Amino acid sequence: MTVHDQRRHASTRAHDGTLLAYQYEGAGCPLVLLAGQANNHHWWDGVREDFHAMHRTITLDCRGTGNSGKPEDGYSTEVFAEDVITVLDDLGIERADVYGTSMGGRVAQWVAARHPARVRRLVLGCTSPGGSHAIERDASVRRALAQADPEASRHALLDLMYTPTWSAKHPGPYTTLGDPDMPPYARRGHLLASNRHDAWDALPRVGAPTLILHGDQDRLTPAANAPLLAARIRDSRTRILPGARHAYFEECRPHASALVTAFLTDALNVPAQK
Repeated sequence: MTVHDQRRHASTRAHDGTLLAYQYEGAGCPLVLLAGQANNHHWWDGVREDFHAMHRTITLDCRGTGNSGKPEDGYSTEVFAEDVITVLDDLGIERADVYGTSMGGRVAQWVAARHPARVRRLVLGCTSPGGSHAIERDASVRRALAQADPEASRHALLDLMYTPTWSAKHPGPYTTLGDPDMPPYARRGHLLASNRHDAWDALPRVGAPTLILHGDQDRLTPAANAPLLAARIRDSRTRILPGARHAYFEECRPHASALVTAFLTDALNVPAQK
């Protein structure tokens, strides 16, 4: 039996009727894993098993991706956050740990700020507070991602996610370069949702202990955003991973997963997985 065979798939409906597909695996304290922009739950395929010693992992296909509904409009990080709460309600989970990376980290900010009683511990990876206070990617990155040639754009994204040394040793397939089955309008909706994110004023309402992770070579979401988040979240700590780009959680998996596991299990009064 493969790991994927052990994963359970379910679905529920958001308040607006949109179908929300979600997946769960393992046992223990619930841990919600939130993927990046325009990606489905497979973003976490290479990592989620690292947490199963102490956690039940929960992922979802964010609206517009995977097996979830793909409405014409209504995409925002706030809406995505409410979808997370809907999934937790469907599972009967009152309180969970939440780990979001990239746009998933932006969604996680809203989950923790709007529903503090539902979040036990929070991990924010390779993300930013958004709005006018965020440190944006430079113009060269935007131009590289906007190339008319899809293959050239894909190669540019691959270079932003992983170092050349790592990608040469791991030729793929990659699960972090976008859901290939997304309709163009949903892809645009995700882009707008991420671009319009602004949780600056809400971040002081985050009550959960928070770990902020970032690769110091991240050009997609510059690492200078990590101290901005830390300054707004009162109970937070930051770890910067040397030499890592946007997909630090995969390229630096042993170290990054160990940091997250130690942070999450500390409050459970159990030893971290070795």
